[in-house]
Amino acid sequence: MKRTFKGGIHPYEGKELTENKPVTEYLPKGDLVFPLSQHIGAPAKPVVKKGDPVLAGQLIAEAGGFVSANIHSSVSGTVKAIEPRLTSAGNKVNSIVIENDGEFKSVEYKGNDTPVSELDKGVILDAIKQAGIVGMGGAGFPTHVKLSPKEPEKIDTIIVNASECEPYLTSDYRRLIEQGDGVIEGLRLALAIFPGAKGIIAVEDNKPEAIRLLTEKLAGDDKIAVHSMKTKYPEGAERQLIYANTGRYINSKMLPADAGCIVHNVDTVFAICEAVRKGKPLIERIVTVTGDAINNPGNFRILVGTSYQELIEAAGGFKTTPEKIISGGPMMGKAIYTTELPATKGSSAILCLTKDEVQEYEPSACIRCGRCISVCPGRVRPELLCNLAERGDIEGFLAHEGMECCECGCCSYVCPAKRHLTQTIAGTRKLVLANKKK
Repeated sequence: MKRTFKGGIHPYEGKELTENKPVTEYLPKGDLVFPLSQHIGAPAKPVVKKGDPVLAGQLIAEAGGFVSANIHSSVSGTVKAIEPRLTSAGNKVNSIVIENDGEFKSVEYKGNDTPVSELDKGVILDAIKQAGIVGMGGAGFPTHVKLSPKEPEKIDTIIVNASECEPYLTSDYRRLIEQGDGVIEGLRLALAIFPGAKGIIAVEDNKPEAIRLLTEKLAGDDKIAVHSMKTKYPEGAERQLIYANTGRYINSKMLPADAGCIVHNVDTVFAICEAVRKGKPLIERIVTVTGDAINNPGNFRILVGTSYQELIEAAGGFKTTPEKIISGGPMMGKAIYTTELPATKGSSAILCLTKDEVQEYEPSACIRCGRCISVCPGRVRPELLCNLAERGDIEGFLAHEGMECCECGCCSYVCPAKRHLTQTIAGTRKLVLANKKK
């Protein structure tokens, strides 16, 4: 029986467009933009000024607090400006703009080939911190903070989220197929910080080749297991992944560490390997450029800061003008109205669709069919929470576990009345969190 969780859906996958496309390296031609807030926590603070020359791999902004992350230039060139620029989240963020000289001259990296068993955990954590590694699945939580829990002795499981359950995305899959050794080494380095912990690489069963390759590479390894997960969305959500692999439940008031677990994205773990073994900061990642509006969908190894427009052109441009462009996948990605945006550490995909199916239907009244309840992985009542949110009843929203929603979009997907359940609930959750900060 495949490991899974209660609820969830199985939307059209769309992965056939790019899953068999090997990763292609793309070097940017134009200016690169580095938002100072491309991670959870305090914005990074610039350590360069307008007119300064920079090299690829050079620190250009340092962490602005404990929960923050360093930012490095991914190209050589000159600092053109430090000014607000639009991001895929729809807001303007103070950013460092670098004029690309096209030479890609780099600082000299200093790697560390000391065997894992002999590496001090402080050395590993410092390399991760200096490299500016953050969660690359979208959340952007600084990795060195995640690997420094209050009670490290209680961590017994590190899970690599290789499910990639979001439709259309195949960047993690290609990383596993083409650079699986680096992913495994990154996990071993993370495990070295917690001597009593074991590792799990959780892969959905619609990726049999990745499961086979990883299983072969880990034959005889008693510290890392490969788990085959039932293909279902949102299998890769942190709470669902922990439950499916350990049977442990966490809620919105808990951290994975409270259940003895740490969860990392595939690219995040690979970046750990690059940081420790090569001394390389996080300046590149794999991005899937896909959708039926793209001429040549594919997976691209890109430099952080590269323009979305350049990446679309690298994929052959548009077949026809898309009705909808999404940064990320169709379930949890953000619809964007311009492609003049920078790829950040958390940019996983650019999805271009010829048809915007959401706009085809006007929402109508709830018919009380209960479908949203049956698919909700958070085991809440989306239709009730939506009604409470629309009325501004914050007290009722909290009383009915509104903060347990993970904003996965399953309820909106199955709703026959096409109600904007997820968006309405998400707006109220953001309001509650903003009020708590105040």
